[in-house]
Amino acid sequence: MNVRAMGPVLVGRSAELAELEGALAAAPGAVLLGGEAGLGKTRLIREFAARLHEPAGAGPRARLLIGGCLELGSDGLPFAPFTTVLRGLVRDIGIDGVAGLVPRGDTGGLARLLPEFGEPESDAASGEERARLFEVVLVLLERLAERGPVVLVIEDAHWADRSTRDLLAFLVRNMGAVPLLIVVTYRTDELHRTHPLRPLLGALERTDRVRRLDLTRLSRTDVGALVADALGSAPAPGLVERIAARSEGNPLFVEALLDDDGTLACELPESLRDLLLAGVQRLPEETQDVLRDASGGGTRIEHALLAAVSGLDDTALTRVLRPAVAANVLVVDGDGYAFRHALIREAVHDDLLPGEYTRLHTRYAQALENDPGLVPSGRLWVELSHHWLAAHDATWALVASWRAAADARKALAYAECLTMLSRVLELWDRVPDAATRIGADHVKVLEEATSAADQAGEYDRGVKLATAALREIEEAEGIGVRAASMLEWRARMRYQLARPGFVEDLRTAVTALDGAPPTALRARVLSTLATYVRLTTDIGQARAAAEESLAIAREMNDVVTEAEALMTLFCADIDYGNDPIQIHEVEEAALRSGNHRVALRYAVIKSHYLEGAGRHEEAEGVARRGKEQAREYGVSRTQGTFLCINQAEPLVSLGRWDEALAVLGHAIEQDPAITIRTSLLVLHGEIALARGDLDTARNRLAGAREVMNLKMKWLKTQDYFATLRLEARMALAEGRHDAVIAAARQVVDQAGLPDDARYAWPVLSLGARACGELGDAAAADLEAIVGRTATLHTGGPLLEAMRLTFVAEAARGRGVLDLAAWDAAAAAWERLGNPYPRAEALTAAAEAALAGGDHDGAAVRLQTATGLAAGLGAAPLGSRIDELRRRVRAPRRAGAEATAPLGLTPREYEVLRLVSEGRSNRDIAEALFISVKTASVHVSNILGKLGVANRGEAAATAHRQRLFATAAVLTEASAQGGSPGGCVH
Repeated sequence: MNVRAMGPVLVGRSAELAELEGALAAAPGAVLLGGEAGLGKTRLIREFAARLHEPAGAGPRARLLIGGCLELGSDGLPFAPFTTVLRGLVRDIGIDGVAGLVPRGDTGGLARLLPEFGEPESDAASGEERARLFEVVLVLLERLAERGPVVLVIEDAHWADRSTRDLLAFLVRNMGAVPLLIVVTYRTDELHRTHPLRPLLGALERTDRVRRLDLTRLSRTDVGALVADALGSAPAPGLVERIAARSEGNPLFVEALLDDDGTLACELPESLRDLLLAGVQRLPEETQDVLRDASGGGTRIEHALLAAVSGLDDTALTRVLRPAVAANVLVVDGDGYAFRHALIREAVHDDLLPGEYTRLHTRYAQALENDPGLVPSGRLWVELSHHWLAAHDATWALVASWRAAADARKALAYAECLTMLSRVLELWDRVPDAATRIGADHVKVLEEATSAADQAGEYDRGVKLATAALREIEEAEGIGVRAASMLEWRARMRYQLARPGFVEDLRTAVTALDGAPPTALRARVLSTLATYVRLTTDIGQARAAAEESLAIAREMNDVVTEAEALMTLFCADIDYGNDPIQIHEVEEAALRSGNHRVALRYAVIKSHYLEGAGRHEEAEGVARRGKEQAREYGVSRTQGTFLCINQAEPLVSLGRWDEALAVLGHAIEQDPAITIRTSLLVLHGEIALARGDLDTARNRLAGAREVMNLKMKWLKTQDYFATLRLEARMALAEGRHDAVIAAARQVVDQAGLPDDARYAWPVLSLGARACGELGDAAAADLEAIVGRTATLHTGGPLLEAMRLTFVAEAARGRGVLDLAAWDAAAAAWERLGNPYPRAEALTAAAEAALAGGDHDGAAVRLQTATGLAAGLGAAPLGSRIDELRRRVRAPRRAGAEATAPLGLTPREYEVLRLVSEGRSNRDIAEALFISVKTASVHVSNILGKLGVANRGEAAATAHRQRLFATAAVLTEASAQGGSPGGCVH
């Protein structure tokens, strides 16, 4: 680690230093260090570094790793700061030392960042390989931190390339409980509204253990201290005031304004550029010439490269640069030089005349072509692309960009690969023999750019590139094999964007391959078609496509595609009612494939199936072991995050809510892909709602709705109906019964989707409950909801428990508290081991028993429900149970007078029933064969016991407590000669 020497002493930053010290003490964590250019971010880091190197017992207090982003980074140089960090670490502990820190000692993945580690372990350039690379870097840092505190500093993040930003975000979000501190510096004045670093900073700030530290300008006192230190003596009267006024407290400007003789060097500079150039212009002319040469190489340049560009030998170059180093314009940095501040380099470079600019970058390009070893391996072609483009040489800029794209792809830096390929496309028409120069036609470049856009997640750009490629392919050769491949690419990206047309693209691709011999491409296109069509109501086509894909895969002995097709076929016809032989066949195929991506997909499918079959413990175990496999394969933060859904869902079912929240919280922190975010948010929101945390539930529902707004085109049942389920539960908790029914209507209208019953039953049950609250006004909706259940397949104990719950809810929707139905539902949930729905069913059963006068039966059910709700922390359900328990009379002693609910006597209970029917005192007297005066006395007693002011409030209380619903509706049902819940079956 080489700490640059700085000029003046650090002043006015004691609070910021203390903040960094505190962050290290509290590690793991991250600090986002921002400030205007010139405020001293780099100087602060160097002072912090010096403190870290102060001995603490046997050695330094912490290991410091520093990597800086290059201004060239936005031009396509990927992972620049991490390459620097790795190179420094290799110097410190050697390649074997690094190998001892990574999983299985396999450094092949790191070869994508640093050639010293050999060749990458795989030539594949996929999102999966990129995820494994990120995981290896994280494990390396974590294991290094286990040996002692580590501080990783990423400087000048405003220049960071996309891949560096992605890796940085991954590390901050995922670092474990080790003493690792990540510090990110950036210029706040560079962050315009659309700057790509802005959203990353905002997202990281919302992450736990991340703090933001903004440098401010120096006070007048601090400016005085800085001036005094620079002069070595007390400044002349008035000098500090003038410098403070001109510099506005910016340390860089303070130094630039101060001349060696203790006066203002530029009392009235015309511009900031003039101020920054003032120190350069005081240097000898030959030194200024070399500084102009150095400015073309970025903020840092190797001594050998500068010698080659300037044409000076080592001795002459050292002599010419010595005044610049003495004047603190340049600083020595390892085997090269760096401008003391990037603003100085920018000012020098911008001061070049047009001809000087072109000639300078031509010399850089020629020097690098003559001796590629002048820059670190991996930077050659992107540097050449940059310099030839700046030199206005389109031919060699195109060639270098094509080669740079290949390097970026090998490094899994897909966004930078796309940048370079986009440059090739932009330059194409300016180079007449472009195809000959790079050995690829224009369509090939479009294909490569489409692939890079897909891997980079730039789906919108990818769809446009694929469309352009298809246009050229169709004009040249029609719709054939090449077009089919591109159509499949476009379909997958349209699917990711939730845009229409993805199924049509795949159907066209299949048609294009009709009549051709079976190929891996056709098998893959059919498998993809089956997967996507399975999300619609056309299950038959999904099944047919999967079966043909399977047949081709077996004919070609393609075990990976065979396993994929079997899994898609299984999902198309999933049946929770038995343990089909097919699931074992899928398992054997997945194991036979030897492909960990297939193995992990199987873990997802099997755990999903087991949960749907009500085998919660088994489902949780499969998902948990799948996550362990994902970690072993180095993809725990991608495929492992997906498996978090399938682990959390059975934990929720089993009532192990705290464990589920830990799993969900970790997964949500990973900023998961849009395709899995909804389920995580819904499960988290449902637990929060059941525990009475409405604010969190609303927040999670809002997030799920936002995702659904993007995904409505494909209506994935697991996401769509689950979001409606949370929406209905929230509306029910808030008493918005119309909103509950509105959610149920959407399920009624969307019949025939895959896995329909598993996700439709709960929403329809909630809708039926809301219909009961609204009474006759919702009768038509209730009938539509009941009618929809006729389309639902019921297989397996979980779906049967859901059906039984609906039967009871539908009866309640018609005003009948069906004790037998609720007892059946409660028993079904008990057999499955689902405590929350069991407690809900027991509570409703107790309410039904109470309405029928069975106080002892109600008490027994409520006692069990109380224990279940308390164990879950389900406070709202507990409150409802407590309210019912207050209505239950104490067990009657032998010979004691009978009582009715609410402390009423049996006669008063009968009077209240008639009052709730709107009867007058005279009507009551006639019905009960008592005098009008006696009826009046009973009514007065009832009002007193209920604590209400009039007959209307008494009737409302009876209605709210559902005291007489059963009798009233059963009488009506008997008159009609039908069973309220019979149509459900």
